[in-house]
Amino acid sequence: MSTPEKEKSPAVAAAIILLVVGIGFFALPSIMVRLGDISPWLAAAVGCLFVMGFFLIFWLRARHQRRKGL
Repeated sequence: MSTPEKEKSPAVAAAIILLVVGIGFFALPSIMVRLGDISPWLAAAVGCLFVMGFFLIFWLRARHQRRKGL
């Protein structure tokens, strides 16, 4: 992989992750309302898991990049 590709690859990956997570956050309120009809605790748990998952993705990605030396 040449140098310009190495510089673009992390940015493209981050943009794709942000796009997918952004769509998920857009749908999250309606999901939480539907789950809230079943149990408010379930809706809160799913919301918390989704937010923690957002940070978990970037934490795991950073660990992977450190190991690869990027």
